[in-house]
Amino acid sequence: MNQLRHSLFASLLAALVPAAAHAAVPLEACDDPGFQQVLHASAASLDTRAVWLNRQLIRWPGAAGEGSFKLYHSPSAAIVARPGAKVEGAAGALQLEVSNTPVPQAAATRFKWVASGPVLSVRAADLAKLAQLHREQLVLVQEAPDGSVRAATRIQAAGALDDLYAAADRIADLGATPSGEKTGFRLWAPTARQVAVCTYDSATGKASAVHDMKLDSATGAWSAAVARDLSGGYYRYAVDVVVDGMGVVRNLVTDPYSVSLSTDSKRSYIADLDAPALKPRGWDRTRAPNTVKAQTDMVIYELHVRDFSINDPSVPAAKRGKYTAFGETGSNGMKHLAALAKAGLTDIHLLPVYDLGSVPEQNCALPQPSGAPDGESQQALVGKTKESDCFNWGYDPYHYNAPEGSYSSDPSDGARRVLEFRQMVMDLHRAGLRVGTDVVYNHTFIAGQNEKSVLDRVVPGYYHRLNPSGGIERSTCCDNTATENMMMAKLMIDSAVLWTRHYKIDSFRFDLMGHQPRAAMEVLQRRVNKAAGRHVQLIGEGWNFGEVADGARFVQASQLSLNGSGIGTFSDRARDAVRGGSAGDSGEALIRQQGYINGLFYDPNALGGKHQKADLLRAADLIRVGLAGSVRPYPLRSFDDRVRPLAEIAYGGQPAGYASQPGEVVNYVENHDNQTLFDINVLKLPVDTPAAERARVQVLGMAINAFSQGVAYYHAGIDTLRSKSLDRNSFNSGDWFNRIDWSYQDNYFGTGLPPHEDNGKDWPLLKPYLANAAIKPAPADIAFARDAFRDLLAIRASSTLLRLRSTEDIVQRLRFFNTGAQQEPTVLAAWVDGKGYPGARFGALVYLVNVDKVTHTVSEAALRGKRLRLHPVHTKAGAADARAREARFDGATGGFRVPPRTAVVFVAD
Repeated sequence: MNQLRHSLFASLLAALVPAAAHAAVPLEACDDPGFQQVLHASAASLDTRAVWLNRQLIRWPGAAGEGSFKLYHSPSAAIVARPGAKVEGAAGALQLEVSNTPVPQAAATRFKWVASGPVLSVRAADLAKLAQLHREQLVLVQEAPDGSVRAATRIQAAGALDDLYAAADRIADLGATPSGEKTGFRLWAPTARQVAVCTYDSATGKASAVHDMKLDSATGAWSAAVARDLSGGYYRYAVDVVVDGMGVVRNLVTDPYSVSLSTDSKRSYIADLDAPALKPRGWDRTRAPNTVKAQTDMVIYELHVRDFSINDPSVPAAKRGKYTAFGETGSNGMKHLAALAKAGLTDIHLLPVYDLGSVPEQNCALPQPSGAPDGESQQALVGKTKESDCFNWGYDPYHYNAPEGSYSSDPSDGARRVLEFRQMVMDLHRAGLRVGTDVVYNHTFIAGQNEKSVLDRVVPGYYHRLNPSGGIERSTCCDNTATENMMMAKLMIDSAVLWTRHYKIDSFRFDLMGHQPRAAMEVLQRRVNKAAGRHVQLIGEGWNFGEVADGARFVQASQLSLNGSGIGTFSDRARDAVRGGSAGDSGEALIRQQGYINGLFYDPNALGGKHQKADLLRAADLIRVGLAGSVRPYPLRSFDDRVRPLAEIAYGGQPAGYASQPGEVVNYVENHDNQTLFDINVLKLPVDTPAAERARVQVLGMAINAFSQGVAYYHAGIDTLRSKSLDRNSFNSGDWFNRIDWSYQDNYFGTGLPPHEDNGKDWPLLKPYLANAAIKPAPADIAFARDAFRDLLAIRASSTLLRLRSTEDIVQRLRFFNTGAQQEPTVLAAWVDGKGYPGARFGALVYLVNVDKVTHTVSEAALRGKRLRLHPVHTKAGAADARAREARFDGATGGFRVPPRTAVVFVAD
């Protein structure tokens, strides 16, 4: 009986797992020291100007309509199509017909960006051949009557692949799926000639087996099953594909759906994320704090994992810069976060924590700069090591579904980063904070046949957005992905679901979300909600630019296109008005373009004297737009005494008010991009502004954010006057220019000229500021900003009146005063009615922000006879801002006396 059982098992194993000796891909290929092998070299490279509209139709922009059109194919990528000569090297061709019937609406809408040209149709009798032909080299040729080539091009294939393999959208088990008795592998690669999976027992040892994979003709996915649980092992795919300009190439490539990896992402890790061994103690029971009942309750602190602890001597050296630092409850950093949570912070948003392409996970460089406050030596050393050091912001996705290894205590162990990431989430939850993360699905670290390219080496030309000649669009700074394509959208959605389900991520911030379709984001919202069993908050950058701008390719997930979606976008309206100028300023404009809090018109700097009062009035109105949640219908009396809905107030050719609901707006005055608020104020405030007053100006910016309806978003260190020594783009500026001091002794202003690459053209302007020791804050200034921020958080947390739930609530309850032509433009003032409002705690709330250097009095007739008192946070023992306690309200006149550079809140019972 045992012999029979053994025989049956052996037969089953043979059926499931082809032996390495019989595999089409030899075992030794799995250990090739390279990452690609050319199996059949190609003779030539062609542009990709034609576009598949669906499985049958092709549009060739700019081509003449006459002549004969043929689709040539070659399994060995041997086609040569030279103008004036006949095609050589093809295995065959399909005759195409010029179609005169309208393109189906779905295809016409999707490919509306494709320029005019003849639409060519595959004959009905040939349609069944197309799936196989997409696995070969395809060249579209226009021929003269004698059969010579008039023109030739490759064809952008996404439209055809999405049509042919629509069933792939329903695949639930892409990647490696180990279970108790077997391990499955599934890879979507419909254009591959052949696929095998190489398995390894360790992160660095030789391959133990290679397994042929079988193609599913319905989905275009290849699969294999091994009759044992391979958990803890590693794998790579050997994918044979046609690559333009190279030929048929065997790519040794990691899995796009990798859940973890070996050091430097050389191999994918096999894991069941539900396995008990991958869960820290208490993981299944951990829950996020129940602090966010509505999206407008969110108060976010944007934090980089490495920045958080790398400079914190209270963290054990081995844990600095790592996930595990968040478990050090007695560290300066964790005490800081716990204090913020106690005050009213709800969410930590981590800069990217998926697997990064730019940071070495072992033996990374650790430069130790030094030099004068305005010296060049610091940035020179950082520049020398920037590609080999341990730091990068992380906007360079390599594998979307795997935690970054450089933040792990042992990147060579695929399990360790999973465990430590989960422990970090638990540690933050225990500190009273929800956990969000920044995700970057709009581009990849690199594409093509580069070793660190994953998607393009599995399905060449599919996952990235192509321009009219077939090159990859790069408007996002990197290789743009095409989330309008079915399987790229699926990867994005599946990835967000994975982080929600397996890492208990509470909210997401989407980098350059406007490059993604609204429709895909709405599907993602539904899927993550289902995975979490609750609403997961989505916010993102809704900037409208590049090849997708103004809906050129699809309805975008952008500021003006997300109305009614509930998805939040960052607002640049109040941001620019508060700071002054715009994110792209350089040269003297950095100084001249003052903002509302740093002296516009009322306190001009050396270059700011040409501003007019009208500039200040316009800035004040734009800030009121943000204070009202940027909702379209809110009526505002603008400085010209016209009452208009915010949607009719102009902002750079767009409506200033653009949102349907306040939860669709994210208010901020500083984040990781551009200069910190302290640094921009260095440039815009008059040079002789005392350091203590600079700290007060910082608090004004934080206060405007705290009082604004919508989501409140802050950059880590804004409350400690964080400086990057005037660096405008610190993404690759190393630890030196990105430091935070949780002991509150230094803000790191004047630690050298910022890196030359992004700042060098402005060095002559920046040097005098960095050399000016009077600008640098004292520890007392840092402590003031720190404590004032906590008071602002407490004030916002104290009442839903600063977190109104709906546009209707804002229209009905928020009333600005001191508006119109006769206003005192340096004072913002508003009344919020709390009568009968859930969570209001007060009968009314009044906030005032005086940005001027002198005291101002403003009045509101409607408040005569009211009894108002300072908010309890202002009057408590230890309140940060003594000036706020000097503010007064006169019920007889309805007048408020507001001290200089002070934000203050009054309440009514």
